[in-house]
Amino acid sequence: MSTSILVESAPSVAPQAVLDAVRSGFAELATGRAVQPAQVVTDLPGGGDVIAYQAALADAGVYAVKVSPYLPQADGAAVVTAWTLLLSTTTGEPLLLADSAALTAERTAATTALAVDLLATSGARTLAVVGSGPLGRAHLRYAGLVRDFTEIRIFSLDASGALAEELTEAAGAPVVISGSAEKAISGADVVMLCTSAAAPVIDLSTVAPGVVVTSISTNAPGAHEVDPAHLSGVDVYCDYAATTPTAAADLRRATLEYGLTADDIRGDLPTLLAGTARAPRGDRPVFFRSVGLGIEDAAVALAALHGQEATR
Repeated sequence: MSTSILVESAPSVAPQAVLDAVRSGFAELATGRAVQPAQVVTDLPGGGDVIAYQAALADAGVYAVKVSPYLPQADGAAVVTAWTLLLSTTTGEPLLLADSAALTAERTAATTALAVDLLATSGARTLAVVGSGPLGRAHLRYAGLVRDFTEIRIFSLDASGALAEELTEAAGAPVVISGSAEKAISGADVVMLCTSAAAPVIDLSTVAPGVVVTSISTNAPGAHEVDPAHLSGVDVYCDYAATTPTAAADLRRATLEYGLTADDIRGDLPTLLAGTARAPRGDRPVFFRSVGLGIEDAAVALAALHGQEATR
């Protein structure tokens, strides 16, 4: 492996390579060959923060840290950036420095797709996605890697006929725009929530048993896409049980206000991959919560590095 630093403004990695890398990273975490510390949030004077996502992959001999500033602006939208540094744990030298804003969307969607692959029934064919921004579009691309969805519905505040055509191209299958989130998720086998909401966007209590609902985190303060009060009535899974319950606002509130316990979280991606997680009961909806982890950033940065080396 090269020990010279590579500076890439926006490296790209094929979706299947990203999904394979994320799967491998969580599998290493399951066997103790990876390290996943908790996120470190540094609040900035005057507002905003910087989140540091760290991880180490022993088999590849790398350590990664992604720093993601959230910088509110008085005259417009907040500035959000992300940079990932990959270091050799053999030489201590930098291997890659990358603008990872685009890679963050990719690894987030790949993590959701991995959860769907591990939790959804093999016959899942109807997909609903709430949100059509960069994360929603990334989720559409990755969903097709794990299930052959034949019916895809989108609810978006920016709905239009042109949007349907654009999302159909991203999904590789026909996409129908729904008039509401409720219509989009009705009868769906998998529901992917891909918004920046800090309030519920669907009513989890109306979701049918066995349906897999996935939810992500954003920089919105207290970000959550379902009502924490409903989490005691579903089978809860997360990306990493050691850190996510304290990092995810909805899981944290469900613990403090509605009696959710650590035992109520039936598994996470490492234990699902290892086969030691408790399977969904089948008589309740399945809820998967991710917050974004350094292990994902490390895995996708490593994949980007391998891609760069292959083109030399």
